[in-house]
Amino acid sequence: MSFVLKAWSAERLGQVERALSAWVPHKAPAQLGEAMRYAVLDGGKRLRPLLVLAACEAVGGHLEAALRAACAVELIHAYSLVHDDMPCMDNDVLRRGKPTVHVQFGEATALLAGDALQALAFELLAPANGDIPDAVQARLCRLLAQAAGHAGMAGGQAIDLAAVGQSLTEDQLREMHSLKTGALLQASVMMGAATGEIGAAARQGLADYGRALGLAFQVVDDILDVTADSATLGKTAGKDAAQDKPTYVSLLGLERAGAYSLELLQHARAALATTRLADTRALLALAEMVVIREH
Repeated sequence: MSFVLKAWSAERLGQVERALSAWVPHKAPAQLGEAMRYAVLDGGKRLRPLLVLAACEAVGGHLEAALRAACAVELIHAYSLVHDDMPCMDNDVLRRGKPTVHVQFGEATALLAGDALQALAFELLAPANGDIPDAVQARLCRLLAQAAGHAGMAGGQAIDLAAVGQSLTEDQLREMHSLKTGALLQASVMMGAATGEIGAAARQGLADYGRALGLAFQVVDDILDVTADSATLGKTAGKDAAQDKPTYVSLLGLERAGAYSLELLQHARAALATTRLADTRALLALAEMVVIREH
């Protein structure tokens, strides 16, 4: 039976968008709610939520927990973009095809919007209604916290800021991106898996898949920063070179970086095969979309 990613994604993206619209508040003091919704809604490919839902389906997990996890990981991603774009970090003015949050609402409101989105993410993972088992809530909170904190996304961003103008080895670059970008993508897969019960071999296979996909995403992002324009990307093109940041293209060259992304896709495919889960077609299709994309 054939699998059509576009049809599969459309249904799940609809669920995610409706949930985000319902859960990100309209009303919060002094434009805070407006800034939060501006940062989250009507933009982005929602890759991380799709990975959560695909992994949940692969393991036969708890669907309500997975939807909340999908939205939570997107809120963490959105908050990170709000903060990354601010003048004290990347100082960018364009994100998802529109002005960045600090340009639209001011730096102080942008900072608070990011803080509030991070807090809301964990609130979503621990609903008061008792529909999600406490053990599942705890697993999801721990996975997301680890991926977002000093040993994950925040740590990777710290390395990234310190590396401007520096020469990194391939191992150092891999470590930076495994934390900054890869940790949250891998966590998306593992959060979906955590909504069900699977054996150690399947869990390790999914972790390896998520690690390969996360790194592949960054390699392709580095390539697109060189080869695509700002209108296509929805963010400022050529920013990495302008800021003298080390990237896979600057280190390996365009051709080798492209070949490396395909190698990582093969790693992801092989890792999925080791899980022996009944249906990993959505996870496979998402990995292929990440590597073979135009924007």
